[in-house]
Amino acid sequence: MNAHSGGSILKQPLAVWAIAFACVVSFMGIGLVDPILPAIASELHATSTETSLLFTTYLLITGAAMFFTSWLSSRIGAKKTLLIGLAVIVVFATLAGLSSSVSGVIGFRAGWGLGNALFISTALATIIGASSGGAAGAIILYEAALGVGLAIGPLAGGLLGSVSWRAPFFGTAVLMAVGFIAIVTLLRIPDAAPQPTKLSAPFRALGNRSLLVMAFTALFYNMGFFVLLAWTPFALVPLGVHDAMTLGWIFFGWGLAVAVTSVFVAPMLTARMRRTTVLIAVLPALAVVELLMALLSSSVTALIVLVIVGGLLLGVMNTVLTEVSMDATDLPRSVASSTYSGVRFLGGAVAPPLASWLGETVFDSTAVPFLVGVVVLVISMVIVVAGRRHLTRADGAEETDLETAEAISVGDAD
Repeated sequence: MNAHSGGSILKQPLAVWAIAFACVVSFMGIGLVDPILPAIASELHATSTETSLLFTTYLLITGAAMFFTSWLSSRIGAKKTLLIGLAVIVVFATLAGLSSSVSGVIGFRAGWGLGNALFISTALATIIGASSGGAAGAIILYEAALGVGLAIGPLAGGLLGSVSWRAPFFGTAVLMAVGFIAIVTLLRIPDAAPQPTKLSAPFRALGNRSLLVMAFTALFYNMGFFVLLAWTPFALVPLGVHDAMTLGWIFFGWGLAVAVTSVFVAPMLTARMRRTTVLIAVLPALAVVELLMALLSSSVTALIVLVIVGGLLLGVMNTVLTEVSMDATDLPRSVASSTYSGVRFLGGAVAPPLASWLGETVFDSTAVPFLVGVVVLVISMVIVVAGRRHLTRADGAEETDLETAEAISVGDAD
């Protein structure tokens, strides 16, 4: 059974809330394009496979760059790394909104992904280091920001996208600029002796069997996650659901479900059973949801309901996966975060074009991509079951004061 810190996740320093706000906006960028995918495909004369590359370039560059963020942040500090990441996002989100071709938008989303990588992996380690109440509460807060961002992103994309598909990109740039100002003014990290991380550290970290198990669990899980997120809008188009606002509300409900279970349900479950038990229970449940989406792909009502149910399960998975990954090893949290997040995002990069290619080109079926989601989620579960003996540290008792102090030291040194 896993214990959690008794402190409220709401009682945090202003610096933590500043980072959390910027995290919300950053994660908005993932779901922001969901409601405008059909509009971009239509106005820029692109196929669904080409349009899905808006996810792929963003996630591919995000994942690849995350392997190097701990090296950079350990040299220039967390605050500078966060600010550089936010500035890069502002620039490339603006350029994406100004683009006149789908290839241009795809390319600028890649630059956006670079900024996202610098920000996200550093933000997780910094929130853990600067928060009060221990690592578990900090991770819940981080995942809450993920859920809120995923909820607001599609709604903002739908609202702004109903005006123009360009508007969501400009809106993100403005909000990220606000996040930049908040971190400049509110984040105060105490001076600490630099502890530079080697460039090879995140790659060598994969030699740790516990982190290796979690990285590949997250790789296949994220493929299933993004099959649901990226393919569902295209599956709904033949059923008459294609306007940005309708899709925005659907994925707002999905993201809200992610947020609620991230914050409330995941801690309840892990307080009563081992974290790995939660993973082993929820992954097949997600696979069942995507199987039903495949079988009922001709029903608008079924797809909408199943997307929301999927969001409830995804919220639990996001929180517990991150907790296990951060606590399964004694590696510095910044290194573990970079490695785990990098591999996880690479899985998200593969899924959207693979799903679109199979659904649109190979089989001409809206059901087949969801079946791919079923397969990768089952693989993810098998990896957890097979590697469970390497995850006993994450299944242990409450974090000790020494581990908490070490986490704060790592966060400050970043």
